[in-house]
Amino acid sequence: MKVLILTLGTRGDVQPFVALARELRNRGHHAVLAAPARFADLVTGHGVAFARVDDGPLRVLDSSSTVTEVAAGGVGAKFALMRRMRAMVTAVLDDCWQVASTGVGAGADLIVHNGQIMAGQHIAEKLGVPAVLALPTPVYVPTRQFPWPGQQLPNRLPAWLNRSTYAGMKAVTVVFGRTVDQWRAGLGLPRRRGRHDPLRRADGQPAPVLHAVSPAVLPRPADWPPTAGVTGYWFMDTSADATTAVPDPVAAALDRGDEPVVFVSFGSMAGPAPVATTQEVVQALRLAGVRGVLATGWGGLQEIPSAADVFATGDLPHDVVFPRMAAIVHHGGAGTTAAAIRAGRPQVICPFVADQPFWGRRMQHLGVAPEPIDQQKLTASGLAAAIRRALDDPAMIAAAHRLGEQVRAEQGVAVAVDLLEQFAEER
Repeated sequence: MKVLILTLGTRGDVQPFVALARELRNRGHHAVLAAPARFADLVTGHGVAFARVDDGPLRVLDSSSTVTEVAAGGVGAKFALMRRMRAMVTAVLDDCWQVASTGVGAGADLIVHNGQIMAGQHIAEKLGVPAVLALPTPVYVPTRQFPWPGQQLPNRLPAWLNRSTYAGMKAVTVVFGRTVDQWRAGLGLPRRRGRHDPLRRADGQPAPVLHAVSPAVLPRPADWPPTAGVTGYWFMDTSADATTAVPDPVAAALDRGDEPVVFVSFGSMAGPAPVATTQEVVQALRLAGVRGVLATGWGGLQEIPSAADVFATGDLPHDVVFPRMAAIVHHGGAGTTAAAIRAGRPQVICPFVADQPFWGRRMQHLGVAPEPIDQQKLTASGLAAAIRRALDDPAMIAAAHRLGEQVRAEQGVAVAVDLLEQFAEER
């Protein structure tokens, strides 16, 4: 079986699909992963066939001012941003079709896509093959159990209102529908009803949806249709020599073991004032009386000279360093949250936008993190207090340990490939 995987987004939207592609390859299948050009090294470095698509909207989100506007402006700011991205979306769609028709993804028997790349179900329709929606965050399938994770919403809405909030996903069609229709017309596809809904196949029947989330973290809602499943996380372990990717000062700090070390990173998020944020974080670590490792990511934190108590570095392999940290401070991205859960360590979540507040509240609900600290309200004293609670609360430490054990026992990516093989057989 040949599987073409299409994904767009930040690292947390790409890395789980690398794990999926590797598992497919280990089962004897041929997998091609099409993702933004910036992730070429991540994908090929794990032996997965890579196809480049335009970075598209990621270039806009690289801007710190844009992230600030979206975080502060809510739904209105999101609509304004999406209108600016139409030309970028067209470039992504064109690249996806080239990969699927004449590129390395040609001849695929199955399309797996993350929805936000917006090409998946249309390419599957054109090729006459099944499409599977695969998600690290449950933003498409409505439920009464919790509100739509795509926007920060009150956490205690009535159950009936929770379900209605998923209409927020229709904003994408409102803004980009004409762009996608023009591209579909170029492929010779009709303007059929439901064409923009990835939850529906071209024949109107429900499309399968795989949620790459642990059922211990997010139990499957009872009101989901049978076609929507929760597989467990899709983890991608680094190579056996990954310890060489840990800088010597960080490795030495971890090896000492006599004092707690706290990891801090805001991942791909470019904050409004990275210098000021970094100063607040460093001060918070010192107020909390702990050593810290700052991973600067793509700009959420500023590069600073390392000191005796704070070590600045670039990307680090989460599966290697997280289990050795006393606590993990991060932005609440789905991938980082999953890695912190797996490590069995308490978390402090400082969300920016999108699904990050959802995961922050979820971690608080599970007892593995204190109340999330919104990035716009981040202060040294507030962060220091949250770090101390994560380090000193025995119940929180025990809850994080238990949840980590549960998640490490799961085989999410194997479950996902079992289901993909089943979908292909039922075709």
